[in-house]
Amino acid sequence: MEIIKVKDQQSGSQKAFELIAQGLQNNAHVLGLATGSTPIKLYQEMVKSDLDFSQITSINLDEYIGLDADNPQSYHYFMNQNLFQFKKFKNSYVPNGGTSDIDAEIKNYDQIIADNPIDIQILGIGQNGHIGFNEPKTPFDCTTHRVQLTQSTIEANARFFTDKNDVPKEAISMGIASIMKSKHIILMAWGANKAEAIYQTVKGPISEDCPASILQNHPHATIIVDEAAASKLD
Repeated sequence: MEIIKVKDQQSGSQKAFELIAQGLQNNAHVLGLATGSTPIKLYQEMVKSDLDFSQITSINLDEYIGLDADNPQSYHYFMNQNLFQFKKFKNSYVPNGGTSDIDAEIKNYDQIIADNPIDIQILGIGQNGHIGFNEPKTPFDCTTHRVQLTQSTIEANARFFTDKNDVPKEAISMGIASIMKSKHIILMAWGANKAEAIYQTVKGPISEDCPASILQNHPHATIIVDEAAASKLD
């Protein structure tokens, strides 16, 4: 596990972009992508770059259940607004949270991941150590699955909704086992509210209490943290 400490989110996002660019030069063809506030500046770097993604496949980590792709709060919509409308990808996959058959969608998404092994996986991290929507106590061996979101995650996501009662309570998430198959994992964290989760990820026991701690077992995991998020590592 490589730890890269940076001054702030902007410099950290630039570093993550450089790692992606290097990966593409080394023949990476599949990117695993995340949503939320953490990767926004990374996507801005990707958008303003001259990198060609037209032969690159992207696979997103998760999507809310009950939101169609055109819902402004969906992760489909987020990806279109922040990246896909500006950069053309060969294929872009996001779970279909609006489907009436969640079990079939889960099976389909597992097949997509199997058919497109992820070269570089981008991750954020929740205050409770979740990666994707893999909440604490999620089995490390799980693949794509239906998630009941914890109250802390619902509250953290409420800032994106006009009414907190509108925050979905369930999601489809790529599983931890699927994430761990990625050749290179880049986890980014910004701010003091992520410091404890980063400490547990890097120095705590490998435990389902902190899902991200499994990254200690990954052969090529890079953790990019700003000064505040790294404050408990010293």
